[in-house]
Amino acid sequence: MHQVVNRLARIGTLFAVAALGLVLYACVGVSQKDTLPTVSTVDLARYAGTWHEMARLPMWFQRHCVASKATYTVRTDGAIGVHNECITDTGGHDQIEGVATVVDTSTHARLRVVFDNFFARLFGSSREGNYWILALDSEYRTAMVGTPDRRYLWILSRSHQLDESTYQHLVEQARQLGFPVSDLIRTRRLAAS
Repeated sequence: MHQVVNRLARIGTLFAVAALGLVLYACVGVSQKDTLPTVSTVDLARYAGTWHEMARLPMWFQRHCVASKATYTVRTDGAIGVHNECITDTGGHDQIEGVATVVDTSTHARLRVVFDNFFARLFGSSREGNYWILALDSEYRTAMVGTPDRRYLWILSRSHQLDESTYQHLVEQARQLGFPVSDLIRTRRLAAS
């Protein structure tokens, strides 16, 4: 009986050490994810307008989208109006409205977006999302946006097309930032051209 108790104590200790290791590993991951750098500054008036999605990481809300775009407008209250729309894999058309507010007023590169839809009204906080501008060229022609947990990423262009070298440069930048770029979904338009 004494051996069984000792063995159970050793197993319990092993599980406790393993659990502690997992917790420490998770903490290291969280601190890395919190350090996601953004661009140094964004002129929101220049950023406003239409952006076409060139690629994205998978997300539930866009699971049927094959060609997406977002249109941003600067509102009089200082917030940013967000209009997202896409053509679906069945030829349909989906759209959603939202409002983005600046979280980091020194750079304007970190925003929080709240969407208004049935799902959001049902589940509350799931309607909010981080919108961090990670790359933006000086002419405001290409951008890369992601979330600090690295679950979501979008590569955007003002035009319907993006040259391959620019696209690959942004993918490599995303890889260096810790995004799972092997999961990127490219817009069908771009892949077919």
